[in-house]
Amino acid sequence: MEHDVELLPEPFRLDPSLPIYEQLVDAIRRQIVAGRIPPGTRLPSVRDLAAGRNINPTTAARTYQELERLGLIVTYRGQGTFVAQDMNVIANARKDMMRKAIRDFKALAASLGLTAQQLLDFDKEDADDNHS
Repeated sequence: MEHDVELLPEPFRLDPSLPIYEQLVDAIRRQIVAGRIPPGTRLPSVRDLAAGRNINPTTAARTYQELERLGLIVTYRGQGTFVAQDMNVIANARKDMMRKAIRDFKALAASLGLTAQQLLDFDKEDADDNHS
């Protein structure tokens, strides 16, 4: 199953304060769990990823190694690299990302002296006020 696939969302900008491979892993993982890169999709080669994003081939290889370690992609020698077809792995990756988002949201609320529920209530009230 082959598709023309955009691994990284556009626009995609690198944050110089974070390791490049971590940013690439996070962005590609998001694309996979959101279904924008379907299971079984053949991914660009390491060389093509590196050339297409103007990054070091070692960084591209490390990105794929980490995604493979997470179980989100598989590499078949002589055939290429593909998004894993195991929907449980993808669902678990989505849950992990949801947990992190919730932790970050709660931490933000706490840093403002609020609970997560107070932030959600504010969002609802603010949306209601802006639609009136």
